[in-house]
Amino acid sequence: MWRKSSYSGGGANDCVEVADGYAGVVPVRDSKVPAARPVVFSGRSWAGFVAGVKGEAGGCTFG
Repeated sequence: MWRKSSYSGGGANDCVEVADGYAGVVPVRDSKVPAARPVVFSGRSWAGFVAGVKGEAGGCTFG
């Protein structure tokens, strides 16, 4: 099932969606083009990205 961030502002088609339920990988897609092939990240890469966005990446920041 695809989900989007609660921070997306409630817009129908203006965010990134993430799929749950895939072992070891995280599919990501653009909500404006749901039929397009998703970009697939390893679970570890996705966790690192999320930690970085949240400022929990041990001093690593995104600017």
